[in-house]
Amino acid sequence: MISNHLSLVEQHRQDAYSISERTAQFLAAGGTVAQLPSPPSNPVPPKRSAKIDPETILKRRKPPITAAERKALRKLAEAL
Repeated sequence: MISNHLSLVEQHRQDAYSISERTAQFLAAGGTVAQLPSPPSNPVPPKRSAKIDPETILKRRKPPITAAERKALRKLAEAL
């Protein structure tokens, strides 16, 4: 089966040649290519802070009204 991305390959061929030429020039000028170890695939996330910001606690959502409070509000509304 022919690739649907053949035009994409042809589009980037000039870039590949350019990189190849510049690499050859670099090596001809005495440059060296270093093989380094690859970075870990899943780096360990940073540790969580134990500090709790007091303003964050105030911004938290209030708990919903309980059934008993709802009944009490209905009775107050009916009394009016």
